Amino acid sequence: MNKNEMLIEFGSDARNEGLARVVVASFLTRTNPTLNEVEDVKTAVSEAVTNSIIHGYENEDGKIIIKAYIEDRMLSVEVIDYGCGIPDVGKAMEPMYTSKEDKNRSGMGFSFMEAFMDELVVESCVGKGTTVKMKKKIGTEQEKY
Repeated sequence: MNKNEMLIEFGSDARNEGLARVVVASFLTRTNPTLNEVEDVKTAVSEAVTNSIIHGYENEDGKIIIKAYIEDRMLSVEVIDYGCGIPDVGKAMEPMYTSKEDKNRSGMGFSFMEAFMDELVVESCVGKGTTVKMKKKIGTEQEKY
């Protein structure tokens, strides 16, 4: 078994969303992913981090942690915040649902994460924060050809 892991912590500043995308994409490169796989992962990470900033911390100061693991060709990513938490995870994961209608939010963040990753699990506790766990098998596109 070949396992590698990464941990990064940064402030809940919207400008750090780009940092999160690039760091996870760079970490992923050791698996020789396709450009589509890299873009899928970057989009999912971006959505998770943006949710932490906008919904978890409501644009206030806080910390976001990203843990990433690669085992064989499976990428696992956790995006963790210690913000307000999600009262109803099932409702929050419904397409088009947003708790921030006044902020021009589309309510598609979790839908995008589900579409671009192979697995999505959201754990949340009101007042304590949210952990978004995502997995993607790298190399499935190459196997098609």
